Amino acid sequence: MQLNRGQRLALSALTPAHSLRVEVALQGVQADVACFGLDAQGHLADERYMIFYNQTASPCAGVVLSNPAGGASVGFDLILDQLPPSIDRLVFTAALDGAGTLRQLQRGQVVLHSNSAANNNSEVAAFSLTGQDFDQERAAMLLEIYRKDGTWRISATGQGFNGGLAALVKHFGGEVAEEKTAATPIAPASTQMPTPATPAQTAANAARISLEKRVEKEAPHLVSLVKKVGVSLDKVGLGQHRARVALCLDISGSMHKLYSSGKISRFAERILALAARFDDDGELDVFLFGENAHQPPPMQLANSQAYIQRITQQYPLEGGTDYAQAMSLIRRHYYPTSSATQKQPQKDRLPVYVMFLTDGQTSNEREAERQIIEASYEPIFWQFMGIGKSNKSTKKGFWQQLTSTDFSFLEKLDTMQNRYIDNANFFSVEMPDQESDEGLYDLLLGEYKEWIPKARKLGLLE
Repeated sequence: MQLNRGQRLALSALTPAHSLRVEVALQGVQADVACFGLDAQGHLADERYMIFYNQTASPCAGVVLSNPAGGASVGFDLILDQLPPSIDRLVFTAALDGAGTLRQLQRGQVVLHSNSAANNNSEVAAFSLTGQDFDQERAAMLLEIYRKDGTWRISATGQGFNGGLAALVKHFGGEVAEEKTAATPIAPASTQMPTPATPAQTAANAARISLEKRVEKEAPHLVSLVKKVGVSLDKVGLGQHRARVALCLDISGSMHKLYSSGKISRFAERILALAARFDDDGELDVFLFGENAHQPPPMQLANSQAYIQRITQQYPLEGGTDYAQAMSLIRRHYYPTSSATQKQPQKDRLPVYVMFLTDGQTSNEREAERQIIEASYEPIFWQFMGIGKSNKSTKKGFWQQLTSTDFSFLEKLDTMQNRYIDNANFFSVEMPDQESDEGLYDLLLGEYKEWIPKARKLGLLE
């Protein structure tokens, strides 16, 4: 069916799986074609749903760019039923790469196919454009697929934007970092203009600005920390990395001074800043262990300053120290279907980063060792940090051996054999605030950045 500009069509006749393919062909111009997955407000709430040559699949695999190198046409394979409820609309766009305008477009074609076997890869709808449809625009929304009244529909949009890619991002609720205020002087005509941002840079800038605004509003005391995390992440190539983050805290009686002095509260805020960059829900999953294991509500940006004080009132310090119960609780929280004798890799799109803090040895080494071995088949990275001196202290002195804490078991977990993957790292500090913010984040990311590609190669990460 040939669609006219602005025409809409219900897709109710397609197969239940909604297996589709969108092909975009543009002749006469060089353009980057992308798909934006938007929420019900029309915003790009999750940058992972901007699908283009540098990010070729959505986390749910509901949108996959099948030929990122382009060529005569660019194709997207869609399985609409796999999209999460938060994605309400898919918008297919084109932005010129280089000089010129869409007025130079000789011929454009957007074709929607059914990929189901029953329909034999038949054409469902097609939409044609030419340069006569535009004037000085450098970008355009070509086609939309959206939900309405429980049915997926399509719209032949063909809407141009004079501002190019920047205008598209702003239209989708994002902001462009390079944008200047009205008071900014206009550069002389002879000044060389900056190179336009790539789609990846633009999406990343929009997400970063959104995060910074949320932190400024809900937790202004964390603004500096979140920026420092960003520097450390960029330094190791993890600026766009996504992960779930958990903080596991020792609540044995020997931790009393660390809690009462506020040191644990300030340390938790440093980990919350990491979680804010890794996962944009603004929450940090928290687990506690002493004789028993507990899972209080998550730490949030808005409640961060009073959080530790509140949970220590709800969960008083306990007499013992059992790592294994906490490890088991964490594993069941993220992977409830994992078996007790896990021997097959469990794949996930997002890894779990666990910051595990303690000042003493566990009462059940054998069970803790078993938990780590079984967890090596899951995409969980365990970063252990001991409070006290050890052979892996970040700062060592001449008298260390005479005054060191016995963290031999945690040192063993760092190097133990019989694991599917090396899934743990350990270091110790005399106090939680011994390291600078930058120094701490460098320590937390040091082995983790090496674990990620290994986990992906071994089938733990998509």
